[in-house]
Formats: sequence, C-alpha cells, structure tokens
Amino acid sequence: MRNKAMENSTKNCERGFTLIELLIAMAIGLVVTTSISSAFISQRKTYAIQEQIAEMTQSARAALDMISREVKMAGYDPTGAGIVGVPYSATQLEVRADLNGDGDASDTHENIIYTYDSANKQIDRNTGGGAQAFAEGIESFTFAYLDTGSTPTTTPANIRQIKITITARTSQPDPNYGQNSGYRTYTLTSFVTPQNLDL
Repeated sequence: MRNKAMENSTKNCERGFTLIELLIAMAIGLVVTTSISSAFISQRKTYAIQEQIAEMTQSARAALDMISREVKMAGYDPTGAGIVGVPYSATQLEVRADLNGDGDASDTHENIIYTYDSANKQIDRNTGGGAQAFAEGIESFTFAYLDTGSTPTTTPANIRQIKITITARTSQPDPNYGQNSGYRTYTLTSFVTPQNLDL
C-alpha cells in the first residue's frame, strides 16, 4: 500500500503543463512582446522626428549666419568708387563689396546674389559662377530693406538695414502632426546692419 501511494505521488510530480497553462503562458508572452514592440516603434518614431527637427534648426541657423556675415560686408569700397552695396530688388538679395580693392565689385565673391527657389524649397547662392543650392528644406526666404528709421525703403541709397527671415521645414512629413501638411517648421529673423552702407 505504501508503495502504491509513493508511485501515485511520483506520477503526479512528473506531469507536464496542461494545454490551458501553455495557452495562458503564450498569451502573456504575446502581450509582453507586443508592449515592448510598440514602445520600441514609438521611441524610434520620436527619435526620427527629433533628428529631423535638429537638422532643420541647424540648417536654418547656418544659412542665416552665412547670409548675415556676407550682408555685413555690403558696400565695402576702399577706393571710393561709389559701389552700391545693396541694390534694391524684390526677388533677390544682392550684396556687393570691393573685397580686393580694385575699384569694382565684379570679381568672384564680390557680387553675391541670393534667390529663393520655391519649386525645390531651397535658397540658391550665386557668386559669379551660376546659382548653386545653398540651403535646402526652406519653406520661405524673405527680406526687407530698411532706412535709418527702420522704415521700409526701395531706394538703394537709403538702405541701411536688411531684415532677413528664413523659415525651414523638416525633410519628411510627420503623419501625426496636423499642421502644414505634416511638415514642422522653424522660423528665424535677423536684422543685419552693414557698417559700410552709412559711409
């Protein structure tokens, strides 16, 4: 009798999992795996968006910094040849300076023209060899010419300051962002006062 009880006890200990226990374990495993996958995908999307925003911000700042530095040189005229530093134009921002002191602003990098290419969403820069892409992913590029009283002017001789505004956008749309067709934007404005224009 004792052997029979021990035999039954051993049989019970050697039993495996039931089908119901396996199904429950698989369901729990599936829930955990789905949760981890969802969190990973969400983090990856967030990282991609943040990376695009950082790239957009950096691009806008670099473009505005470069344009501002070149606009500050406008009107540099060491020989007194009467170079017009910033000619008025509603469609392009032109910067002239006699950097090598030869009495004109016709050499490379002495006459720089910035234009906006709306079809390709970019700012083009021409230093004498044809327009080249300067900044990409640009939603808008505007500029205004101001006189000494910060009033808009169209007379080149009265231009003392240039207001430059650049709006950059992300390279890819975010389907979860409801504005601007999913493109996030970043706008920078700078008032640049070329010192040579008031001479």
